[in-house]
Amino acid sequence: MPFIPHTPEDVRQMLATLGVERIADLFDEIPAGLLREGVEGVPAGLPEARVMDEARLRAERDRVGLSFLGAGAYEHHIPAAVWQLATRGEFYTAYTPYQPEASQGTLQVIYEFQSMITALTAMEVANASLYDGASALGEAVLMAVRAHRRSKSRTVLVPQSLHPHWRAVLQALTAPQGIVVEALAYDTVQGCTDPRALAAWEGRDVTAVVIPQPNFFGVLEEVDALTDWAHELGALVVAAVNPVSLALLRPPGEWGQHGADIVVGEGQPLGVPLSSGGPYFGFLCTRKSLVRQMPGRLVGRTVDADGRPGFVLTLQAREQHIRRSKATSNICTNQGLMVTAATIHMALLGPEGLERVAVASHNNTQALAERLCAITGVERRFRGPGFHEVALRLPRPPAVVLQRLLEAGILGGLDLGSYYPELADTVLVCATETKTEADLHRYAEVLDRVLAQ
Repeated sequence: MPFIPHTPEDVRQMLATLGVERIADLFDEIPAGLLREGVEGVPAGLPEARVMDEARLRAERDRVGLSFLGAGAYEHHIPAAVWQLATRGEFYTAYTPYQPEASQGTLQVIYEFQSMITALTAMEVANASLYDGASALGEAVLMAVRAHRRSKSRTVLVPQSLHPHWRAVLQALTAPQGIVVEALAYDTVQGCTDPRALAAWEGRDVTAVVIPQPNFFGVLEEVDALTDWAHELGALVVAAVNPVSLALLRPPGEWGQHGADIVVGEGQPLGVPLSSGGPYFGFLCTRKSLVRQMPGRLVGRTVDADGRPGFVLTLQAREQHIRRSKATSNICTNQGLMVTAATIHMALLGPEGLERVAVASHNNTQALAERLCAITGVERRFRGPGFHEVALRLPRPPAVVLQRLLEAGILGGLDLGSYYPELADTVLVCATETKTEADLHRYAEVLDRVLAQ
Protein backbone atom coordinates (compact mmCIF):
# COMPACT_ATOMS: atom_id res chain seq x y z
CA MET A 1 0.00 0.00 0.00
CA PRO A 2 1.28 3.53 -0.71
CA PHE A 3 0.67 4.79 2.85
CA ILE A 4 1.05 2.99 6.19
CA PRO A 5 -0.80 4.94 8.92
CA HIS A 6 0.55 3.16 12.02
CA THR A 7 2.75 5.23 14.32
CA PRO A 8 5.36 3.66 16.63
CA GLU A 9 2.86 4.08 19.49
CA ASP A 10 0.18 2.24 17.47
CA VAL A 11 2.60 -0.62 16.93
CA ARG A 12 3.50 -0.78 20.63
CA GLN A 13 -0.18 -0.94 21.61
CA MET A 14 -0.90 -3.74 19.15
CA LEU A 15 2.10 -5.76 20.35
CA ALA A 16 1.02 -5.24 23.96
CA THR A 17 -2.48 -6.48 23.15
CA LEU A 18 -0.97 -9.59 21.54
CA GLY A 19 1.33 -10.11 24.52
CA VAL A 20 4.64 -9.93 22.60
CA GLU A 21 7.52 -7.47 22.75
CA ARG A 22 8.67 -7.37 19.10
CA ILE A 23 7.13 -7.96 15.71
CA ALA A 24 9.75 -10.66 15.19
CA ASP A 25 8.14 -12.61 18.06
CA LEU A 26 5.12 -13.19 15.83
CA PHE A 27 7.33 -15.38 13.66
CA ASP A 28 9.07 -17.38 16.40
CA GLU A 29 7.98 -20.67 14.80
CA ILE A 30 10.67 -20.20 12.16
CA PRO A 31 13.75 -22.25 13.17
CA ALA A 32 16.66 -20.07 14.26
CA GLY A 33 18.94 -21.78 11.76
CA LEU A 34 16.91 -20.33 8.91
CA LEU A 35 17.16 -16.75 10.14
CA ARG A 36 19.86 -14.28 9.22
CA GLU A 37 20.68 -10.79 10.36
CA GLY A 38 20.33 -8.21 7.61
CA VAL A 39 20.43 -8.64 3.85
CA GLU A 40 23.61 -7.92 1.92
CA GLY A 41 23.47 -5.44 -0.92
CA VAL A 42 20.34 -3.66 0.26
CA PRO A 43 20.99 0.07 0.90
CA ALA A 44 19.76 1.96 3.91
CA GLY A 45 16.24 3.35 3.85
CA LEU A 46 15.54 6.71 2.20
CA PRO A 47 12.91 9.39 2.81
CA GLU A 48 9.85 9.17 0.58
CA ALA A 49 10.86 12.22 -1.48
CA ARG A 50 14.27 10.73 -2.22
CA VAL A 51 12.72 7.42 -3.26
CA MET A 52 10.35 9.19 -5.66
CA ASP A 53 13.25 11.15 -7.17
CA GLU A 54 15.23 7.97 -7.69
CA ALA A 55 12.25 6.23 -9.30
CA ARG A 56 11.70 9.19 -11.63
CA LEU A 57 15.35 9.27 -12.71
CA ARG A 58 15.31 5.56 -13.46
CA ALA A 59 12.05 5.82 -15.37
CA GLU A 60 13.55 8.55 -17.55
CA ARG A 61 16.19 6.08 -18.73
CA ASP A 62 13.51 3.98 -20.43
CA ARG A 63 13.13 4.57 -24.13
CA VAL A 64 9.76 4.11 -25.80
CA GLY A 65 10.61 2.76 -29.21
CA LEU A 66 8.49 2.04 -32.25
CA SER A 67 7.83 -1.66 -31.68
CA PHE A 68 7.56 -4.35 -34.33
CA LEU A 69 8.16 -7.08 -31.78
CA GLY A 70 5.45 -9.70 -31.33
CA ALA A 71 6.44 -13.32 -30.58
CA GLY A 72 3.57 -13.93 -28.16
CA ALA A 73 3.12 -10.46 -26.65
CA TYR A 74 1.23 -7.95 -28.79
CA GLU A 75 0.73 -4.20 -28.75
CA HIS A 76 -2.95 -3.58 -29.44
CA HIS A 77 -5.05 -0.47 -28.89
CA ILE A 78 -6.95 -0.66 -25.59
CA PRO A 79 -10.01 1.62 -25.30
CA ALA A 80 -9.77 3.99 -22.33
CA ALA A 81 -12.99 2.60 -20.86
CA VAL A 82 -11.43 -0.85 -20.30
CA TRP A 83 -9.12 0.02 -17.42
CA GLN A 84 -11.26 2.91 -16.21
CA LEU A 85 -13.87 0.27 -15.36
CA ALA A 86 -11.54 -2.61 -14.45
CA THR A 87 -9.80 -0.53 -11.77
CA ARG A 88 -12.99 0.40 -9.95
CA GLY A 89 -12.73 -0.78 -6.35
CA GLU A 90 -15.37 -3.49 -6.64
CA PHE A 91 -13.33 -5.19 -9.39
CA TYR A 92 -9.80 -4.09 -8.56
CA THR A 93 -9.72 -5.50 -5.03
CA ALA A 94 -12.27 -8.32 -5.33
CA TYR A 95 -11.17 -11.61 -3.76
CA THR A 96 -12.12 -15.20 -4.57
CA PRO A 97 -15.94 -15.25 -4.92
CA TYR A 98 -16.56 -18.14 -2.50
CA GLN A 99 -19.68 -16.42 -1.14
CA PRO A 100 -22.05 -15.95 -4.08
CA GLU A 101 -24.47 -13.82 -2.09
CA ALA A 102 -21.70 -11.21 -1.76
CA SER A 103 -20.00 -11.69 -5.12
CA GLN A 104 -22.65 -11.63 -7.83
CA GLY A 105 -20.93 -8.86 -9.81
CA THR A 106 -17.58 -10.65 -9.92
CA LEU A 107 -19.21 -13.99 -10.71
CA GLN A 108 -21.28 -12.52 -13.53
CA VAL A 109 -18.19 -10.91 -15.12
CA ILE A 110 -16.40 -14.28 -15.03
CA TYR A 111 -19.46 -16.01 -16.48
CA GLU A 112 -19.62 -13.47 -19.32
CA PHE A 113 -15.90 -14.03 -19.95
CA GLN A 114 -16.41 -17.79 -20.16
CA SER A 115 -19.31 -17.30 -22.57
CA MET A 116 -17.26 -15.02 -24.84
CA ILE A 117 -14.27 -17.39 -24.91
CA THR A 118 -16.45 -20.39 -25.78
CA ALA A 119 -18.04 -18.34 -28.57
CA LEU A 120 -14.58 -17.45 -29.94
CA THR A 121 -13.28 -21.01 -29.80
CA ALA A 122 -16.52 -22.89 -30.65
CA MET A 123 -16.07 -25.03 -27.54
CA GLU A 124 -18.66 -26.01 -24.95
CA VAL A 125 -17.14 -24.82 -21.69
CA ALA A 126 -14.34 -22.49 -20.54
CA ASN A 127 -12.74 -21.96 -17.16
CA ALA A 128 -12.21 -18.67 -15.36
CA SER A 129 -8.63 -18.30 -16.62
CA LEU A 130 -5.15 -19.45 -15.59
CA TYR A 131 -1.83 -17.70 -15.01
CA ASP A 132 -0.78 -17.33 -18.66
CA GLY A 133 -0.91 -19.13 -21.99
CA ALA A 134 2.14 -21.29 -21.30
CA SER A 135 0.92 -22.59 -17.94
CA ALA A 136 -2.54 -23.10 -19.48
CA LEU A 137 -0.93 -25.41 -22.04
CA GLY A 138 0.84 -27.30 -19.27
CA GLU A 139 -2.45 -27.75 -17.42
CA ALA A 140 -4.18 -28.81 -20.65
CA VAL A 141 -1.62 -31.56 -21.22
CA LEU A 142 -1.93 -32.76 -17.62
CA MET A 143 -5.69 -32.73 -18.12
CA ALA A 144 -5.40 -34.72 -21.35
CA VAL A 145 -3.27 -37.37 -19.65
CA ARG A 146 -5.80 -37.70 -16.81
CA ALA A 147 -8.75 -37.85 -19.18
CA HIS A 148 -7.30 -40.27 -21.74
CA ARG A 149 -7.18 -43.36 -19.57
CA ARG A 150 -6.98 -45.77 -22.49
CA SER A 151 -3.59 -44.36 -23.43
CA LYS A 152 -0.81 -45.83 -21.32
CA SER A 153 2.19 -44.15 -22.94
CA ARG A 154 1.74 -40.65 -21.40
CA THR A 155 3.29 -39.36 -24.62
CA VAL A 156 2.47 -35.91 -26.01
CA LEU A 157 3.53 -34.73 -29.47
CA VAL A 158 4.44 -31.04 -29.63
CA PRO A 159 5.47 -29.23 -32.84
CA GLN A 160 8.79 -27.41 -32.78
CA SER A 161 6.85 -24.53 -34.28
CA LEU A 162 5.15 -23.96 -30.91
CA HIS A 163 6.43 -20.95 -28.93
CA PRO A 164 9.77 -22.04 -27.35
CA HIS A 165 8.82 -20.48 -24.00
CA TRP A 166 5.63 -22.51 -23.96
CA ARG A 167 7.59 -25.66 -24.76
CA ALA A 168 9.98 -24.93 -21.88
CA VAL A 169 7.11 -24.39 -19.41
CA LEU A 170 5.37 -27.52 -20.66
CA GLN A 171 8.52 -29.58 -20.11
CA ALA A 172 8.98 -28.15 -16.60
CA LEU A 173 5.39 -28.94 -15.59
CA THR A 174 5.10 -32.41 -17.11
CA ALA A 175 8.52 -34.03 -16.71
CA PRO A 176 8.18 -34.58 -12.92
CA GLN A 177 4.98 -36.55 -13.61
CA GLY A 178 6.59 -38.91 -16.07
CA ILE A 179 4.96 -37.42 -19.15
CA VAL A 180 7.06 -37.72 -22.30
CA VAL A 181 7.03 -34.68 -24.61
CA GLU A 182 8.17 -35.53 -28.14
CA ALA A 183 8.96 -32.87 -30.75
CA LEU A 184 7.49 -32.78 -34.26
CA ALA A 185 9.87 -31.17 -36.76
CA TYR A 186 8.73 -28.27 -38.92
CA ASP A 187 9.04 -27.97 -42.68
CA THR A 188 11.92 -25.54 -43.25
CA VAL A 189 10.35 -24.37 -46.52
CA GLN A 190 6.71 -23.92 -45.53
CA GLY A 191 7.24 -23.11 -41.83
CA CYS A 192 4.53 -25.46 -40.52
CA THR A 193 4.65 -28.98 -39.07
CA ASP A 194 6.32 -31.36 -41.51
CA PRO A 195 3.90 -34.14 -42.57
CA ARG A 196 6.88 -36.48 -42.80
CA ALA A 197 7.39 -36.10 -39.04
CA LEU A 198 4.05 -37.79 -38.45
CA ALA A 199 4.95 -41.05 -40.14
CA ALA A 200 7.12 -42.25 -37.25
CA TRP A 201 4.07 -42.22 -34.94
CA GLU A 202 1.66 -44.21 -37.08
CA GLY A 203 0.11 -47.05 -35.10
CA ARG A 204 1.74 -46.00 -31.81
CA ASP A 205 0.14 -45.09 -28.49
CA VAL A 206 0.00 -41.29 -28.28
CA THR A 207 -1.93 -39.55 -25.51
CA ALA A 208 -2.27 -36.07 -26.99
CA VAL A 209 -1.13 -33.87 -29.87
CA VAL A 210 -0.64 -30.10 -29.47
CA ILE A 211 -1.51 -27.95 -32.49
CA PRO A 212 -0.60 -24.22 -32.51
CA GLN A 213 -2.57 -21.84 -34.75
CA PRO A 214 -0.92 -19.69 -35.91
CA ASN A 215 2.43 -21.13 -34.89
CA PHE A 216 5.39 -19.24 -33.42
CA PHE A 217 6.58 -18.21 -36.91
CA GLY A 218 3.16 -16.72 -37.69
CA VAL A 219 2.53 -19.54 -40.18
CA LEU A 220 -0.84 -21.29 -40.33
CA GLU A 221 -0.76 -25.00 -39.58
CA GLU A 222 -2.78 -27.59 -41.53
CA VAL A 223 -5.12 -27.87 -38.59
CA ASP A 224 -7.81 -30.02 -40.24
CA ALA A 225 -5.36 -32.66 -41.38
CA LEU A 226 -3.46 -32.65 -38.07
CA THR A 227 -6.65 -32.87 -36.01
CA ASP A 228 -8.04 -35.79 -38.00
CA TRP A 229 -4.65 -37.54 -37.97
CA ALA A 230 -4.43 -37.22 -34.18
CA HIS A 231 -7.94 -38.53 -33.66
CA GLU A 232 -7.34 -41.46 -36.00
CA LEU A 233 -4.28 -42.21 -33.88
CA GLY A 234 -6.52 -42.26 -30.80
CA ALA A 235 -4.99 -39.12 -29.29
CA LEU A 236 -6.67 -36.06 -27.83
CA VAL A 237 -6.08 -32.72 -29.59
CA VAL A 238 -4.91 -29.69 -27.62
CA ALA A 239 -5.16 -26.46 -29.65
CA ALA A 240 -3.01 -23.44 -28.77
CA VAL A 241 -4.50 -20.32 -30.36
CA ASN A 242 -4.20 -16.53 -30.57
CA PRO A 243 -7.66 -15.19 -29.59
CA VAL A 244 -7.49 -12.25 -32.01
CA SER A 245 -6.88 -14.61 -34.93
CA LEU A 246 -10.16 -16.38 -34.16
CA ALA A 247 -12.03 -13.32 -35.44
CA LEU A 248 -10.85 -14.44 -38.91
CA LEU A 249 -9.80 -18.08 -38.72
CA ARG A 250 -12.04 -21.10 -38.23
CA PRO A 251 -12.26 -21.84 -34.48
CA PRO A 252 -10.61 -24.97 -33.07
CA GLY A 253 -13.98 -26.46 -32.10
CA GLU A 254 -14.56 -26.90 -35.85
CA TRP A 255 -11.16 -28.28 -36.88
CA GLY A 256 -11.34 -31.50 -38.86
CA GLN A 257 -14.29 -33.81 -38.48
CA HIS A 258 -14.69 -33.54 -34.72
CA GLY A 259 -12.80 -30.44 -33.59
CA ALA A 260 -10.16 -30.02 -30.91
CA ASP A 261 -10.73 -31.57 -27.49
CA ILE A 262 -9.03 -28.88 -25.39
CA VAL A 263 -8.19 -25.29 -26.37
CA VAL A 264 -5.76 -22.93 -24.66
CA GLY A 265 -4.36 -19.50 -25.42
CA GLU A 266 -2.78 -16.33 -24.09
CA GLY A 267 -5.38 -13.66 -23.34
CA GLN A 268 -2.98 -10.69 -23.31
CA PRO A 269 -4.13 -9.40 -26.74
CA LEU A 270 -7.60 -8.86 -25.26
CA GLY A 271 -7.24 -5.57 -23.42
CA VAL A 272 -4.13 -6.31 -21.35
CA PRO A 273 -1.15 -3.93 -21.76
CA LEU A 274 2.35 -5.29 -22.31
CA SER A 275 3.51 -4.01 -18.89
CA SER A 276 7.12 -5.23 -19.18
CA GLY A 277 6.00 -8.85 -19.30
CA GLY A 278 2.86 -9.18 -17.25
CA PRO A 279 0.62 -9.98 -15.57
CA TYR A 280 -1.14 -11.80 -18.40
CA PHE A 281 -3.74 -14.56 -18.27
CA GLY A 282 -4.36 -17.90 -19.92
CA PHE A 283 -7.67 -19.39 -20.97
CA LEU A 284 -8.67 -23.04 -21.27
CA CYS A 285 -11.75 -24.52 -22.97
CA THR A 286 -12.93 -28.06 -23.44
CA ARG A 287 -15.90 -30.29 -24.21
CA LYS A 288 -18.55 -31.06 -21.61
CA SER A 289 -17.45 -34.67 -21.55
CA LEU A 290 -14.07 -33.60 -20.14
CA VAL A 291 -15.28 -30.86 -17.80
CA ARG A 292 -14.61 -32.84 -14.62
CA GLN A 293 -10.91 -32.91 -15.48
CA MET A 294 -10.70 -29.19 -16.21
CA PRO A 295 -8.44 -27.17 -13.86
CA GLY A 296 -9.22 -23.78 -12.41
CA ARG A 297 -12.49 -22.11 -11.50
CA LEU A 298 -15.78 -22.47 -13.31
CA VAL A 299 -18.75 -20.17 -12.84
CA GLY A 300 -22.26 -21.43 -13.58
CA ARG A 301 -25.60 -19.68 -14.01
CA THR A 302 -28.59 -20.85 -11.98
CA VAL A 303 -31.77 -19.51 -10.35
CA ASP A 304 -32.50 -18.88 -6.68
CA ALA A 305 -35.53 -19.95 -4.66
CA ASP A 306 -37.51 -17.06 -6.11
CA GLY A 307 -36.61 -17.91 -9.72
CA ARG A 308 -34.16 -15.02 -10.12
CA PRO A 309 -30.95 -15.68 -12.08
CA GLY A 310 -27.72 -15.95 -10.11
CA PHE A 311 -24.12 -17.08 -10.50
CA VAL A 312 -22.01 -19.51 -8.44
CA LEU A 313 -18.72 -21.40 -8.54
CA THR A 314 -19.62 -24.91 -9.64
CA LEU A 315 -18.33 -28.38 -10.57
CA GLN A 316 -15.33 -28.07 -8.30
CA ALA A 317 -14.43 -30.08 -5.26
CA ARG A 318 -13.28 -28.12 -2.25
CA GLU A 319 -9.98 -30.01 -2.54
CA GLN A 320 -9.08 -27.65 -5.39
CA HIS A 321 -8.52 -24.98 -2.76
CA ILE A 322 -7.51 -26.59 0.53
CA ARG A 323 -6.33 -30.19 0.05
CA ARG A 324 -3.67 -29.96 -2.62
CA SER A 325 -2.63 -33.61 -2.52
CA LYS A 326 -6.14 -34.74 -3.46
CA ALA A 327 -6.91 -32.03 -6.01
CA THR A 328 -7.41 -32.65 -9.72
CA SER A 329 -5.14 -29.66 -10.21
CA ASN A 330 -3.32 -27.32 -7.87
CA ILE A 331 -4.36 -24.36 -10.00
CA CYS A 332 -7.11 -22.48 -8.20
CA THR A 333 -6.03 -18.83 -8.47
CA ASN A 334 -6.88 -17.08 -11.72
CA GLN A 335 -5.84 -13.70 -13.12
CA GLY A 336 -9.21 -12.20 -12.21
CA LEU A 337 -8.36 -8.56 -12.88
CA MET A 338 -6.95 -9.37 -16.32
CA VAL A 339 -10.08 -11.40 -17.08
CA THR A 340 -12.25 -8.46 -16.07
CA ALA A 341 -10.33 -6.19 -18.44
CA ALA A 342 -10.57 -8.75 -21.25
CA THR A 343 -14.32 -9.13 -20.75
CA ILE A 344 -14.86 -5.38 -20.95
CA HIS A 345 -12.53 -5.18 -23.96
CA MET A 346 -14.39 -7.89 -25.88
CA ALA A 347 -17.76 -6.39 -24.95
CA LEU A 348 -16.68 -2.96 -26.24
CA LEU A 349 -15.24 -4.28 -29.50
CA GLY A 350 -17.83 -6.94 -30.21
CA PRO A 351 -17.39 -9.46 -33.04
CA GLU A 352 -17.15 -6.76 -35.71
CA GLY A 353 -14.56 -4.71 -33.81
CA LEU A 354 -12.40 -7.74 -33.05
CA GLU A 355 -12.54 -8.72 -36.72
CA ARG A 356 -11.42 -5.21 -37.73
CA VAL A 357 -8.45 -5.49 -35.35
CA ALA A 358 -7.49 -8.88 -36.81
CA VAL A 359 -7.82 -7.68 -40.42
CA ALA A 360 -5.82 -4.50 -39.77
CA SER A 361 -3.09 -6.43 -37.96
CA HIS A 362 -2.82 -8.98 -40.74
CA ASN A 363 -2.79 -6.33 -43.46
CA ASN A 364 -0.15 -4.25 -41.68
CA THR A 365 2.11 -7.27 -41.23
CA GLN A 366 1.81 -8.18 -44.90
CA ALA A 367 2.42 -4.58 -45.96
CA LEU A 368 5.48 -4.40 -43.72
CA ALA A 369 6.84 -7.65 -45.14
CA GLU A 370 6.42 -6.35 -48.70
CA ARG A 371 8.24 -3.12 -47.87
CA LEU A 372 11.11 -4.89 -46.13
CA CYS A 373 11.46 -7.56 -48.81
CA ALA A 374 11.92 -4.79 -51.37
CA ILE A 375 15.28 -4.11 -49.68
CA THR A 376 18.20 -5.95 -51.23
CA GLY A 377 18.97 -9.19 -49.40
CA VAL A 378 15.78 -9.33 -47.32
CA GLU A 379 13.34 -12.14 -48.08
CA ARG A 380 10.58 -14.18 -46.50
CA ARG A 381 11.90 -17.19 -44.67
CA PHE A 382 8.80 -19.40 -45.12
CA ARG A 383 6.31 -19.85 -47.95
CA GLY A 384 3.32 -20.91 -45.90
CA PRO A 385 0.37 -18.51 -45.39
CA GLY A 386 0.41 -16.68 -42.07
CA PHE A 387 -1.24 -14.29 -39.66
CA HIS A 388 -0.01 -11.41 -37.54
CA GLU A 389 3.76 -11.87 -37.92
CA VAL A 390 6.31 -13.02 -40.46
CA ALA A 391 9.85 -14.45 -40.41
CA LEU A 392 12.37 -12.59 -42.62
CA ARG A 393 15.87 -13.64 -43.64
CA LEU A 394 18.45 -10.83 -43.40
CA PRO A 395 21.75 -10.48 -45.29
CA ARG A 396 23.57 -9.47 -42.09
CA PRO A 397 23.61 -10.95 -38.56
CA PRO A 398 20.22 -10.17 -36.95
CA ALA A 399 21.75 -9.28 -33.57
CA VAL A 400 23.80 -6.49 -35.16
CA VAL A 401 20.91 -5.25 -37.26
CA LEU A 402 18.45 -5.23 -34.36
CA GLN A 403 20.91 -3.30 -32.20
CA ARG A 404 21.33 -0.64 -34.89
CA LEU A 405 17.56 -0.41 -35.24
CA LEU A 406 17.21 -0.03 -31.48
CA GLU A 407 19.69 2.82 -31.51
CA ALA A 408 17.38 4.49 -34.03
CA GLY A 409 14.38 4.00 -31.74
CA ILE A 410 12.93 0.89 -33.41
CA LEU A 411 12.31 -2.50 -31.82
CA GLY A 412 12.83 -4.42 -35.02
CA GLY A 413 11.71 -7.91 -34.06
CA LEU A 414 13.04 -11.12 -32.50
CA ASP A 415 16.27 -12.86 -33.43
CA LEU A 416 15.08 -16.42 -34.08
CA GLY A 417 18.61 -17.77 -33.90
CA SER A 418 18.33 -17.52 -30.11
CA TYR A 419 15.85 -20.41 -30.18
CA TYR A 420 16.44 -22.07 -33.56
CA PRO A 421 20.15 -22.29 -34.55
CA GLU A 422 19.16 -23.13 -38.12
CA LEU A 423 17.40 -19.74 -38.31
CA ALA A 424 20.42 -17.71 -37.24
CA ASP A 425 19.87 -15.33 -40.17
CA THR A 426 16.16 -14.76 -39.47
CA VAL A 427 14.09 -12.24 -37.51
CA LEU A 428 10.43 -12.44 -36.57
CA VAL A 429 8.53 -9.17 -37.10
CA CYS A 430 4.98 -8.13 -36.28
CA ALA A 431 2.76 -5.14 -37.04
CA THR A 432 -0.60 -4.79 -35.29
CA GLU A 433 -3.44 -2.34 -35.97
CA THR A 434 -1.51 0.28 -33.98
CA LYS A 435 0.97 0.84 -36.82
CA THR A 436 0.46 3.54 -39.44
CA GLU A 437 1.79 3.90 -43.00
CA ALA A 438 4.36 6.33 -41.61
CA ASP A 439 5.50 3.71 -39.07
CA LEU A 440 5.95 1.06 -41.76
CA HIS A 441 7.82 3.53 -43.96
CA ARG A 442 10.12 4.52 -41.12
CA TYR A 443 11.05 0.92 -40.33
CA ALA A 444 11.81 0.16 -43.98
CA GLU A 445 13.80 3.36 -44.39
CA VAL A 446 15.94 2.76 -41.29
CA LEU A 447 16.49 -0.93 -42.09
CA ASP A 448 17.60 -0.05 -45.61
CA ARG A 449 20.09 2.44 -44.20
CA VAL A 450 21.38 -0.02 -41.57
CA LEU A 451 21.92 -2.78 -44.13
CA ALA A 452 23.73 -0.39 -46.46
CA GLN A 453 26.29 0.59 -43.80
